[in-house]
Amino acid sequence: MDNGASSYRRFLDGDDEGIVEIIKEYKDGLMLFINRYVDNIHIAEELTEDVFVRLVTKKPHFVAKYSFKTWLYTIGKNTAFNYLKRQKRHLDIADETMEQVMSDEKLVEEAYIREEQKRLLLQTLSRLNSDYSQALYLKYFEDMDNEQIGKILGKQKRQIENLLYQAKQKLRQELEKEGFVYEGL
Repeated sequence: MDNGASSYRRFLDGDDEGIVEIIKEYKDGLMLFINRYVDNIHIAEELTEDVFVRLVTKKPHFVAKYSFKTWLYTIGKNTAFNYLKRQKRHLDIADETMEQVMSDEKLVEEAYIREEQKRLLLQTLSRLNSDYSQALYLKYFEDMDNEQIGKILGKQKRQIENLLYQAKQKLRQELEKEGFVYEGL
C-alpha cells in the first residue's frame, strides 16, 4: 500500500489526520492536472476541492489495483469532465473576462513552477494536441508509469507507449523551434 492508500485507509478508520496528509501530498499536482482539462486555474482549484470533499463525504471505495495517485487523478479527471459537460449547457463568459482569467492562470502557474526549464516545457506542452500534452504531463510532472497513464486516459499500455513516443518527437520539434533542447527527452 503506498502512502496515499495508507493515509486514506487511516481516514476511513476514523483518523482525520489521514485526509489532511492526502490533501497536503496531492492537492497541488491534482490541481495542475485538472487545470490541463478546464484551462482555468481558479476553476481547477475549486474542482480539486470538490474531489477532496467527495473523498470526505462519500468515502468512495479504493481498490488497490492501481496506485492511490492513479485512482485519485482518475476521480479528478472525471470531476473535470463533469464540469465541462455542465459548462457546455451554461457557458456565457465575455471574451475580455476570459482573457483576464487566462492571464491570472499563467501567473499562478509560473509562481508554482519556478524553474525556467519546467515553465518553458509547460508552455510548449500547451501547444501540443490534448492527448500528447496529457500523457507527457502525467509522465514527467507527475512521475506516473505507462500503466497509470493508460488508466487515467482510458488507453491500453501499448497505446500509451506509442502516444508518448510520438508526443516526445513533437515536443522536441516544438522546443527546438524555441531554440531550446530539453535533455530529459
